[in-house]
Amino acid sequence: MTIPLADDVFRAPGVELFDFPPLWEGAPYWLTKPVVLAVGGALVVCALAWAAFARPTLVPRGMQNAGELVYLFVRDQVARPFLGKDAERWMPLLLSLFCLILLWNFIGVVPGLQFPVNAHIAFPIVFALVAYVIKIYLGIRHQGLAGYFKNLMFPPGLPKLLALTLYAPLELLYTFVTAPFTHAVRLFANMFAGHLLLAFFSAAGFWLLHEQPSLVGAPVGVLSVAVAVAMTAFEMFIQFLQAFLFTLLTAMYIGASLHPEH
Repeated sequence: MTIPLADDVFRAPGVELFDFPPLWEGAPYWLTKPVVLAVGGALVVCALAWAAFARPTLVPRGMQNAGELVYLFVRDQVARPFLGKDAERWMPLLLSLFCLILLWNFIGVVPGLQFPVNAHIAFPIVFALVAYVIKIYLGIRHQGLAGYFKNLMFPPGLPKLLALTLYAPLELLYTFVTAPFTHAVRLFANMFAGHLLLAFFSAAGFWLLHEQPSLVGAPVGVLSVAVAVAMTAFEMFIQFLQAFLFTLLTAMYIGASLHPEH
C-alpha cells in the first residue's frame, strides 16, 4: 500500500494503488508485485498442506490438527450441502480453491505486502473461468449435449411457449454470461473496495498526524487511524467471507451439473 504524501494538500489514494509496473526496468511486463504475491501465496499453501498432511497420524496435532479443521469446514459447510455423496471426490479442488483465495485475500492486511491479490481482476477471472469450464463440461458429460440444454431451458412444469420466449433466453444469458461474470466480479469488487478504504483512512491518519499535524486535525487523524484499525478487522472478515462464498458457488455450480434434478 502506497501512502500518498503532499506538502500542504491531502491527496486521497485512488486507482493508482492497483497499477503496478514491472519489478525492475527491463523485466517482463507481467512480472509485477501481484504476480509475485500470487506465486508466493500458492507456494505457502502448498507448504502448509505438506506440513499438515505429509505424515498424518491417528491423533492429529499441530499443523495436521489445523489442516483437518479447515478440511472439515470446507467439506461440511461447502461440499456436502451441494454435492452430497460426491463431496469427497471434489474436496481437493474446493479445499485448494478456498485456501488459496483466503490466503491471497489475507495478504492485503500483511504489513509490508498489503495488497490482496484478488483485487487485481485477472486472478478472480481465472478462478471463475475454471469453475465455469468444469460446470459446463460436467453438465454435458452427465446429461448429454441435448439433455443439458433441455434441462437448462425447459424445466418440468413450465409451459413450452413461456419457456421458449422468456425463460430460455434469460437462463442462457445467466448461465453463459451473468453467472461467470458475477462470480469473478463479486470477489474482485470486495477486495478492490476494501483495499481502497483501508488506504484512504491510513493515508488520512498519516497525513493529519505526521505530515500536517495541528490541534484541529489531530483528533480527526486519531479517528482516521482508529477507523483504519477497525476496518482492518472488518476487512479480514470480508476476506474470509468472500473466499467462502466463491468456493460455495463453485460447489453449487458443480452440484447443479451433476444432479440437475435437484
